Amino acid sequence: MADQITKRSVNYSQWYNDLVVKADLAEQSPVRGCMVIKPYGYAIWEKMQRVLDAKFKETGAQNAYFPLFIPKSFFSREAEHVAGFAKECAVVTHHRLMNDPEGKGVVVDPSSKLEEELIVRPTSETIIWSTYKNWIKSWRDLPIMCNQWANVVRWEMRTRLFLRTAEFLWQEGHTAHATSEEAQAEARTMVEVYADFARNYMAMPVIVGHKSPNERFAGALDTLTIEAMMQDGKALQAGTSHFLGQNFAKSFDVQYADKEGKLQYVWATSWGVSTRLMGALVMAHGDDNGLVLPPELAPIEVVMVPIYKTEEEHSAIIAKMNQVKSALEAAGHSVKIDDRDTLRPGFKFAEWELKGVPVRLAIGGRDLQNGTVEVHRRDTLEKTTISIDGVDKFIEDLLVAIQKNIYAKAMAFRDSRIQKCDSWEEFKEKIQQGYFLLCHWDGTAETEQKIKDETKATIRCIPVDSVVCKEEGVDIYSGKPSHERVVFAISY
Repeated sequence: MADQITKRSVNYSQWYNDLVVKADLAEQSPVRGCMVIKPYGYAIWEKMQRVLDAKFKETGAQNAYFPLFIPKSFFSREAEHVAGFAKECAVVTHHRLMNDPEGKGVVVDPSSKLEEELIVRPTSETIIWSTYKNWIKSWRDLPIMCNQWANVVRWEMRTRLFLRTAEFLWQEGHTAHATSEEAQAEARTMVEVYADFARNYMAMPVIVGHKSPNERFAGALDTLTIEAMMQDGKALQAGTSHFLGQNFAKSFDVQYADKEGKLQYVWATSWGVSTRLMGALVMAHGDDNGLVLPPELAPIEVVMVPIYKTEEEHSAIIAKMNQVKSALEAAGHSVKIDDRDTLRPGFKFAEWELKGVPVRLAIGGRDLQNGTVEVHRRDTLEKTTISIDGVDKFIEDLLVAIQKNIYAKAMAFRDSRIQKCDSWEEFKEKIQQGYFLLCHWDGTAETEQKIKDETKATIRCIPVDSVVCKEEGVDIYSGKPSHERVVFAISY
């Protein structure tokens, strides 16, 4: 099966596309720019959802749902916000179809034109803040901390499964607070939630930092981000958390009476991650044999493949596998016995390797006699034969080791591709080779744009709590004074 996947060294982009399709994660849909997420891919997304949903609720957030359609007039109330999304919006103009009078199928009924066009949700700040106006009257109503799991539409011209599609799945949190300090603390809390998830569940090292003004979310006063390095050295924005100030509160007149009875505008945040994380998981860890899934997010953590010659042997092996399966499931692990009799064991091995299952067990007739089992770990492709007694405890420890090893490997790769840079000539060379470069920046949008125009590199973030970046110097491009280094990279 690995022969059906382009090698990373040959064409990394094609490798990614091949792997997403061949591993049964997703496929193109009949609608241009949209995708079908297949059951195996959606099972990974569901595990992501479960973990993140629990983490959000630990911070006090509650789930809600808001409309898919947003009146066009709502977008006119926040100029910077609408400017950021205007070119990506899908617009509903009519509400009815009719049979074509000339018998050519169905057409839009011209008499069904809407009085006001509706925008298909690209993000929900406007519809949510129009709702919060009805919910917030007093300081007692604050804070409001809502999250919704939903789909959004952003009309992309160049699409790629999971990384950039016209419709995608995500969660978006929207909170309202009495003070600026509370809102900024919430934005910081949520970006740290995302960073923890990326590191400890996705096994993906990330850099936490502030976006430059050019790269901020439309309508935000500050955007915090987690930036990850993919195996081609490009950056991927894996999650963002925004401090929105009072912009949306003022646009939608959301005020509360404080303890002295004085009216105050509330302070806002929004934060989100999307199915783009699925693409990150593939690109951060996959190899030329297929997916490499961290156990924490693998739909199947352990797959068992019986190897037998007779029905009697088959029955005895399956009975033994069921014992191991029960023990592992009791410990909270997901296990599958692949007992399909239409496929040879070698084909099954290749299929589960392609799909990234962390651990594979094989038991044959000789193993049954000797009381052994063959254990194969996906991250290193190493095989070992151990006693069947105590195999459940061995596998539990192995899954922990695999999770740590996948993270360590990704971290070692990133460390090998991140460095300080003080020469413009070196910058132009290294950035094209797939490096994260820590460079001085003079803080101006003009310099940032010139660097982007000449190299396609952008400021991925201004790192938070980074001693390495806090130093005086001169801008890599303009030569003007700089007080800290920022992270430059070419991104997805």
